[in-house]
Amino acid sequence: MAETMQRWTMDALGRQHLKLSESAIPQPGPHEIRVKVNAVSLNYRDKLVIETGMGLELPQSFTPASDMAGEVDAIGSDVSRFQPGERVISTFSPGWIDGREKPHGNARTPPYRTLGGFYQGMLAEYVVLHEDWLVAAPTSLDDAQASTLPCAGLTAWFALVEQGHLFSGQSVLVQGTGGVALFALQIAKLQGAEVYVTSSSNEKLARAKALGADHGINRLDDDWVEAVYRLTQDHGIDHVVDTVGGPNLGNSVRAVAVQGRISVIGALEGFEVSAPAGPLLLKSPVIQGIGVGHRRALEDLVRAVDANGLQPVIDQRYRFDQLQQALDHLDRGAFGKIVLTR
Repeated sequence: MAETMQRWTMDALGRQHLKLSESAIPQPGPHEIRVKVNAVSLNYRDKLVIETGMGLELPQSFTPASDMAGEVDAIGSDVSRFQPGERVISTFSPGWIDGREKPHGNARTPPYRTLGGFYQGMLAEYVVLHEDWLVAAPTSLDDAQASTLPCAGLTAWFALVEQGHLFSGQSVLVQGTGGVALFALQIAKLQGAEVYVTSSSNEKLARAKALGADHGINRLDDDWVEAVYRLTQDHGIDHVVDTVGGPNLGNSVRAVAVQGRISVIGALEGFEVSAPAGPLLLKSPVIQGIGVGHRRALEDLVRAVDANGLQPVIDQRYRFDQLQQALDHLDRGAFGKIVLTR
């Protein structure tokens, strides 16, 4: 076995500082596992961390990206959860095991100790992680598909199932056709919901309908909230998945049903959200921010994927050394996920 590996690093913020460098292959200590990384899924959040740091104190030299799938290569002493040769995926928020506990943080400093941020990321040939920071990969997916679950897949699952308690017959509105949005579409259909999708592209709306969406609304053709009113006979949407943020929250509040739910997930239009007070007070919806989710919910998602044959949507797979091209694709907007493979 070689003594060195390749990993993507950056010593300053900005994509121009990304470089593919040689590093010593890390050795696992007590309760640690070394994973041979086979696939890394990119999230919009990874792009923001690379370009702005998102106010985080990043480790140096920093390796980006939070989501990977791979194979257990070696284990340290006292490891009990996995053995060499087993396939695993990462967890987005290490140490957050279940809903009975809170992630690390407080009112002044909210919890944000994630991989590819507070902790080193996954864009390396090998990574060493505590055994509690890993989940068994779904048997029905290859590594590229499995790598899309830790952030995008779990975010949608956490919003709709873990926190949203979605049930058959309810309506779900998904904004856009990115990774979280398409997972939300597929998970909502598994739960028996009626799914509405908004997009600025008729071609993407057609592809969303092919995945099971019941209604597609081109937000450039019409006031999409008025379209929702027409399609629902003014009932509105039981659960709005807001992947846009910023002032778009106002549209989500207008579209949501009385005593419905809005899951605020994205910040494409800004981190300062706003909404009209009138419908917010009169409709009394639950508005919840979704910070991905805990390990037990990811394990639930893996079981659901294997049981129901859910297939993550990958727009394109790039080689490990094509990170810049993959980030360019992320800039353009993907239909589903972008994955780097070895």
